[in-house]
Amino acid sequence: MQVQLDVCIFTKQDKMDHYTIIAPETKGTFNDRLNYLYLKLGNHLDSEQLNHHRTLQYCKVFLSDAQNQIDDFKESLLYQEFLSKTACSIVEQTPLSGCKVSLLVKTTDTPTDIIFQSLRLTEKEAKGKDSYQQTALLFDKYLKSIEGKDLTMSRNLVRTWIYVTNIDVNYQGVVDARNDIFDKHGLTAETHYIASTGIGGATPVRHASVAIDFLTVPNIKESDKKYLQALEYLNPTHDYGVAFERGTRLNLPNKQMYFISGTASIDKFGNVVYPGDIVRQTGRLLENIGELLKDGDALMTDIQYFIIYLRDISDYQTVEHLMNQFYPQIPHIIVEAKVCRPGWLIEMECIAEKGI
Repeated sequence: MQVQLDVCIFTKQDKMDHYTIIAPETKGTFNDRLNYLYLKLGNHLDSEQLNHHRTLQYCKVFLSDAQNQIDDFKESLLYQEFLSKTACSIVEQTPLSGCKVSLLVKTTDTPTDIIFQSLRLTEKEAKGKDSYQQTALLFDKYLKSIEGKDLTMSRNLVRTWIYVTNIDVNYQGVVDARNDIFDKHGLTAETHYIASTGIGGATPVRHASVAIDFLTVPNIKESDKKYLQALEYLNPTHDYGVAFERGTRLNLPNKQMYFISGTASIDKFGNVVYPGDIVRQTGRLLENIGELLKDGDALMTDIQYFIIYLRDISDYQTVEHLMNQFYPQIPHIIVEAKVCRPGWLIEMECIAEKGI
């Protein structure tokens, strides 16, 4: 970890891909922090290009108050000069370090085509529709975007992130819509699902209860994928009526990528493990992630970053200490986001990579 005067950068080097978390220190106005990020991201991208021949592939932006911050963000040099020209996801999930805005940046030197799409509803599209209807509309947008491109949802879609407002109420509609869409397109418990995170989050659109990011990889075959399991540690999601894979390993010409879905403190019977205990829940979910990676012949040391979702912001310091103690070499960001089951105090996701 490198701590700069104005900006903290958490980074993990990799031969082909590079994932960096950039966050301004907790001082100054929101626009001051955007200016810091603009300078730091510019320096980072220059260094990546000069020293490693890597270019920006996509960026995730975490905001603390999307409705009040979005105009300043889109008018900033950070957005105008860098992020408006690349695939970019913007979600309201407050960074719990107090910095108001953070970036997860991916750069790469490989020619692999990865299509990262952040699909959102307009106010007109969202108003008057429940979470089932909004989820169906977003998947329809995705399916239309890949028409005529030799892409299918079953073969080429490898990862989704589904952000849900008031998740304790709206999540069931998301689950039902996704189940129906997947069944229609042949994604079943007997075939496969898609690695995914379903988590609390919002957009600047007031009536939008659902937003989805899609990661699609062209020119792959079904045989290039392995769906990860750890049945002695956590059960298949279809056991409790939800349609996503715990994790997916993707074999590419020069590397293996591991997309680990949002993972919580769950056992092989689908029960919440260690209710009310943030420390033991954190330990159990990390154990679950390790077992999923093991199923794909990977280790925790192959993880490139963690995104950590906390239901209760008062648990931040405890989890930050645990991550710095046990995984100081892996970049992470901790954000406020309710997990889809109230008993889960914490959820984590990650991407791991190995060269071939």
